Amino acid sequence: MSRLKRAQADSLAGFRTEKTEPAIPSGLLKTARKSGQLNLSGRGLTQVPQEVYRLNVDTPEEAQQNVSFGTSDRWWEQADLTKLLLSSNQLTQLSDDIRLLPALTTLDLHDNQLSSLPGALGELQELQQLRLSHNKLTVLPVELCSLKNLCSITLQQNLLQSLPEDLGQLEKLTELDLSNNHLKELPSSLGRLTCLQKLILSHNQLSCLPEGLGQLKGVKLMDCSNNQLTDIPASLSQMLSLEQLYLRHNKLRLLSKLPAPALKELYVGNNHIEHLEAEQLSCLTAISLLELRDNKIKVLPEQITVLSTLTRLDLTNNDITTLPASLSLLPNLKVLLLEGNPLRGIRRDLLTKGTNELLKYLRGRIKEDPDRADEGPTAMTLPSQAAVNVHSIKTLKLLEYSEKQADQVPDAVFDSAADQSVTTVNFSKNQLTSIPARLVELQSSLSDINLGFNRLTCCSDVCKFLQLSHIDLRNNQLSDLPSEMNNLTKLRSITLIYNRFKSFPEVLYHIVSLETVLLGNNQVSAVDPHRLKQLVHLSTLDLSNNDLLNIPPELGLCSSLRCLSLEGNPFRTPRAAIMAKGTDSVLEYLRSRIPT
Repeated sequence: MSRLKRAQADSLAGFRTEKTEPAIPSGLLKTARKSGQLNLSGRGLTQVPQEVYRLNVDTPEEAQQNVSFGTSDRWWEQADLTKLLLSSNQLTQLSDDIRLLPALTTLDLHDNQLSSLPGALGELQELQQLRLSHNKLTVLPVELCSLKNLCSITLQQNLLQSLPEDLGQLEKLTELDLSNNHLKELPSSLGRLTCLQKLILSHNQLSCLPEGLGQLKGVKLMDCSNNQLTDIPASLSQMLSLEQLYLRHNKLRLLSKLPAPALKELYVGNNHIEHLEAEQLSCLTAISLLELRDNKIKVLPEQITVLSTLTRLDLTNNDITTLPASLSLLPNLKVLLLEGNPLRGIRRDLLTKGTNELLKYLRGRIKEDPDRADEGPTAMTLPSQAAVNVHSIKTLKLLEYSEKQADQVPDAVFDSAADQSVTTVNFSKNQLTSIPARLVELQSSLSDINLGFNRLTCCSDVCKFLQLSHIDLRNNQLSDLPSEMNNLTKLRSITLIYNRFKSFPEVLYHIVSLETVLLGNNQVSAVDPHRLKQLVHLSTLDLSNNDLLNIPPELGLCSSLRCLSLEGNPFRTPRAAIMAKGTDSVLEYLRSRIPT
């Protein structure tokens, strides 16, 4: 009887197999010897098999079995391994035997469990690309700094707390990504990376930047967002090629003087800036985009006119109560964002009409020379008194045909814009039922379209404008958006208020570049917070005056949101008292309601 019990207990023994490391097909190794490339990504490896390290050292197995001299079987005619891809595995360590692959030019180890690296990596002197992101590295071996041919190293999403001082020896580096680590300081030698063009330092714990960064004459983009910076070194003005500088989510109290001659885009949102001085602004001689949203700015200086190259100014969510009339004198300003400011003396409906109307209002507050008040047509007006402003087309790259109550745009309007690289179109306040067919002639340069206050029921043609970053479709008859809009990978803001949407447009969940979605005054009954969370740049979401019966608690996990409007919906919670405290309080309340 006891034997029978034992037999029953072990009845599955023959089916059990010990867990072994996933085998690498011999055919894959054979192909790698011929091509010099081996892709082992996503194979569940916990360690690199020894035959990979010894790929070019040991005699292959087929040499023992096949004495054929056919062209395809000449195993002795093998290529050195130059590309090894080991990403998305479970690797916890890398053996010193990596030195047995000295010809490697690309080594991809991203998305593993590496907590350290062997010093033997320093012997791979041919290495040009090293991908180490999404691991658990806390330090880098100093030997890594001897890789003289290294052009790109990605280290984001690790646990790095410091960097070797010799990092500056990697003089051929063109891209360095150190984002999402635990760095509190940077080595002073960083300034010796003279070939560097892109430097990403966001999501660390940096409280200051080394003065040596000013020596990086070739850097075009630098991202220092989400750190603890309280000041910016003056040496940054020596970065002669710097075009884009991101300083969002820091602790800056002043807009530092940054006379970098090529600086076109400056992002300083979500800081503690209270004052803007004319001296600070006058340094920005080439600035095109200035983002100052989510600060504590109370006053704009009259001397803001020094920003003659400015095309976009974002002042969302500050403490500004009045606007200087001189703002209307900025010759190239096309987009002015002011939501979330306690402005006085300006009607709310005027703010919703867009930048052109607001600037027109401000110009009206400037005292005109009485001798010019009754002047007739000027050189800026067509002889026929038509509304095609040739001056705006040539100098501002703005094509405007608005407030005509027209059901189509005349050909003469498009003819006047031919070969002018128009970037902004304003066809608002007409009776258009479809997007003008000839608008596609401007698709290579057009980045901003205003089609508000028309009678559009469909906007399929807008999918052709791949350079589009802003589109205003307010006050139309739209009930859906075309799925092809997911091709608009540069789209940052979309205005859809006062339309006929009954659900959150499906395609918007797929446009990850979106920063602003205005969908108020529709009939939206639900949103998917899990998909909204994937819009990692979304900072402003207006769902006011819709049909939302409940607000999903998971919406509180959308950590990028800075302005969330939910007023005028029939839900019971959050209550009005919580809503009145602002976006942060609403999100915190929603998070507290998530079931655990």
